[in-house]
Amino acid sequence: MSGNQNQPSIVWLRNDLRLADNPALTAAASEGRPLVVVYIHDETGDGIRPLGAASKWWLHHSLTALDAALQNLGGQLTLRHGPAAQVLPALVDELGAASVHWNRRYTAARDIDAGLKTSLREQGLTVESHQGNLLNEPWHIRNGQGEPYKVFTPYWRAAQDRPVRDALPAPTEGELSWPADSPASDDLADWDLLPTRPDWAEGLRETWTPGEDGAHARLESFVAERLADYHRRDEPAVDATSGLSPHLRFGEISPTQIWNRLRGNGSGAGNDSDSGSGNGSADVPAAARKNVAKFLSEIGWREFSTALLFDNPRLATDSYRPAYNAFPWGYTVDQLGAVDEPAGVSEVDAWRRGRTGIPLVDAGMRELWHTGTMHNRVRMVVASFLIKNLLIDWRAGEQWFWDTLVDADEASNPANWQWVAGSGADAAPYFRVFNPVLQQKKFDPTGDYVSYWIPELGTDAYPEPIVDLAETRREALEAYTAVKAAAAE
Repeated sequence: MSGNQNQPSIVWLRNDLRLADNPALTAAASEGRPLVVVYIHDETGDGIRPLGAASKWWLHHSLTALDAALQNLGGQLTLRHGPAAQVLPALVDELGAASVHWNRRYTAARDIDAGLKTSLREQGLTVESHQGNLLNEPWHIRNGQGEPYKVFTPYWRAAQDRPVRDALPAPTEGELSWPADSPASDDLADWDLLPTRPDWAEGLRETWTPGEDGAHARLESFVAERLADYHRRDEPAVDATSGLSPHLRFGEISPTQIWNRLRGNGSGAGNDSDSGSGNGSADVPAAARKNVAKFLSEIGWREFSTALLFDNPRLATDSYRPAYNAFPWGYTVDQLGAVDEPAGVSEVDAWRRGRTGIPLVDAGMRELWHTGTMHNRVRMVVASFLIKNLLIDWRAGEQWFWDTLVDADEASNPANWQWVAGSGADAAPYFRVFNPVLQQKKFDPTGDYVSYWIPELGTDAYPEPIVDLAETRREALEAYTAVKAAAAE
């Protein structure tokens, strides 16, 4: 350990806005130095994807909650903005820091981290990155040839063989030391993360409680009240899902904590999920234990998507299967917003506003706008409609979700859109076109979900369908068949 004990240790937070089970924070605290916990709002660095509007709203409230938690321990959250490749070294110099710790990220922005680690170590600092956001590092789960898995099931089977560590406890008052003088910090309000003119976030405020406490309250209510009904997760009118995705996306809770809560400490990654028994921890209500394995496999999909992004950093812009780059979209994402927008862009606008005349699609899009989220089954339906009934580039939908979802994840969002489009890894067959009418009959047979979000349904105020579902399905299948035939030549 270099330097004297008064030189601080910096903990650089990104998508890990929590105190409990934060390996970077725990490692820094173990050095016994004063801690400086910093969040850098970087929207311009290489490989950085700027946050969408809904994510900015969440970030504001998550940072506020984290700062309050740190102040309860005698510290503070230091806020800085600008390219992290410049801001972090400047902070190191300003403080005379001896060490820097962070939890690894797996996007293209990891190149920033690699450069910082090299340059700061050359200056004599201790610089360590930690595994804090995944159950397994992407490079730990490979097939027999040492290559990344392209299909979820064998990936998850391999992940089951690896034990999950015990979650780290949150620090308590007196366990952490702080600098005598706190470093200067930005005023969070100056970042303009919240909508003002207009303030469209009322529904988000009604629906969510960002922050670490909100994450754990959500987990406990899910285990106690909804996990027993998880087998009904495909019914959008039934409250049977966890609602943890935005908390996971911002790292207010870790997958390890969720795993430990449901499986028990030290268990393997899904060691009974193939058996169908689904046995959970003894702390899980007996009626809910049968659903534990299935729920945790959704954590597995998050891990799989992150592994895909790690090996394919352009997952949000390039088709995973190159043959699909030749797909004859009615218009592409590059045309959207252009001065000479095609006439069909009005269809995109109808989709965004929930005015397509297709009830299940419109209900989902209105739920998204009001709450910043959408039921997962309905996400697949609205994505299929945009891609395969309107023949609109999947990237246009991915970008809209990126801007409007509070759980917009840099890996899961494009992976899910490519799954529906057929261009992704382990994707849906190209000939699978979700019929929104049949999907509604199967999963919302009473119409409770649709009628809640479309109160004008059945009146003249509700529009006629903007497309014929059968005709557009046929056109989509013809286009997909032509692309596959060309790829086979």
